[in-house]
Amino acid sequence: MIRQITTLARQSRGTLIEDALGVAALMVLLFGALHLPGLT
Repeated sequence: MIRQITTLARQSRGTLIEDALGVAALMVLLFGALHLPGLT
């Protein structure tokens, strides 16, 4: 099972990087929106 997971991770490395960048961008937007004045 671990071998299957590592194989899948190697095959979809580009997709994983894109997904991680997308998550980081969403987190930046979330924290930015939470720090806007007047929304509390």
